[in-house]
Amino acid sequence: MVLYTDVCIFEKYRKPLGQYQADIVTLMSFRDAALSFQMIDGPGSGRQFTARRRVRLGDATPNGRLRLDSVARYLQDVSNDDTRDADWSDPHWWVVRRTVIDVHQFPKYMQEIDLTTWCGGIGSHWAERRTRISAINGTPLIDAASLWVHVDEATMQPSKVPSDVVDILGASAGGRDVNARLLLRDKLFDESNIETTPWPLRFADFDAVGHMNNAAYWVIVEEFLAAHRDVRAPLRTIVEHVVQVEPGQEPIRHVASGHNELELQLRVGSTMHAAMWCGLNP
Repeated sequence: MVLYTDVCIFEKYRKPLGQYQADIVTLMSFRDAALSFQMIDGPGSGRQFTARRRVRLGDATPNGRLRLDSVARYLQDVSNDDTRDADWSDPHWWVVRRTVIDVHQFPKYMQEIDLTTWCGGIGSHWAERRTRISAINGTPLIDAASLWVHVDEATMQPSKVPSDVVDILGASAGGRDVNARLLLRDKLFDESNIETTPWPLRFADFDAVGHMNNAAYWVIVEEFLAAHRDVRAPLRTIVEHVVQVEPGQEPIRHVASGHNELELQLRVGSTMHAAMWCGLNP
């Protein structure tokens, strides 16, 4: 929903799963959990916001497809523009918990695209923002769902979604309830054959609030796609943020090897800071 994208653990705010999200308790793998997520259709009634942009040189791979870290930046930008256009009372203090991206077809370099965003559901302290990236003829190219948690400016702990925001989002949410529970939980990670490699941090990875920006995590997924050219649309990829990465830390990628899919935890010491999955979307 906004610029600020550093995330903390919110486990004490767990609630029963929402009406359209599958129960992941019995799932046995990252893959099962990732594919259980239901990308709701839309937009329906209620508020929606659309912005048009062009895929530029710095957004694309050498082969001309739009990169996923660029998609993540686009999602942040259109969210930021929407909150200001709607005149939210508190457009700033939201942090991203999870982003799921379904690629039906990758946009190409210099292609004009429309980004339409709306609310996919509301919880007590968080809300889901759905965004669809389409060709200007209306063909859906990418669907994304980001779970954003509203936090108190002073404590950075989850706080209730402001009433005026609930009023703005209510119609498009359509009564759907969402929760902040992790999908890619630690106990689902395949520890049987792990490869570890450092992930060096760059100054450019950090944003205006001093934490590793949401979009920078998606560069890790892009490195996987660069090495696995058979993993292309239709694909699903998911990044979940658990603990923010700070300057000076030394994250390590823990990758479950032997898969033609990305199954990864980003850790600092024994602490999981983020979890990721990427693979074909059946």
